[in-house]
Amino acid sequence: MRKMSRTLLAVLIFGAPLPVLASAYDFVPAPQNDLNRLYRIDKVTGEVSSCQYGLKEDTVGVTLCFGAGEGAGAQTPGEYGLVASRHEREGGVFRVNHRTGEMSVCYVFEEKVVCTPPELISAPSAQASTVPETTGSAAN
Repeated sequence: MRKMSRTLLAVLIFGAPLPVLASAYDFVPAPQNDLNRLYRIDKVTGEVSSCQYGLKEDTVGVTLCFGAGEGAGAQTPGEYGLVASRHEREGGVFRVNHRTGEMSVCYVFEEKVVCTPPELISAPSAQASTVPETTGSAAN
C-alpha cells in the first residue's frame, strides 16, 4: 500500500507519464522487389524523404538520400504514416493522414521525393466506383 501511495504521489507531482519514447518518424521500404529504397515520414508534419544504397568504386558503398520536393514537404499537422502497396514493381508509397483519411502517392523523381496532392474519397465518390449488380438470368 505504501509503495502504491508513493507512485501515486510521484504521478501527481511530476505529471502522468508522457509518450517521450514515441518515435517522431516512421520508415517503410518501397514495395519494388529489386529496389533497396527506404522512405521516411515525419509522423506529425507528413514530410517525406527517402534513402537507398548506392555502389561507389573502391568503397563499401554510399547512402544516397533524396529530400522532400514538390508536395513532399511539411503538411498541415496531423497523424501521418506510410503504406506500401503489395505491387512488386511499385517504387512509391502512399502517405496517409490517419486523422483525415487523406492519401497521396510519393515517389522519387529527379533526385527528390515528390507527392501527389492529398485526396479524400467522399462517400458519394466511393459509391459511384462500385460495380453495379447484374440483373436477369445472365448472372446465374
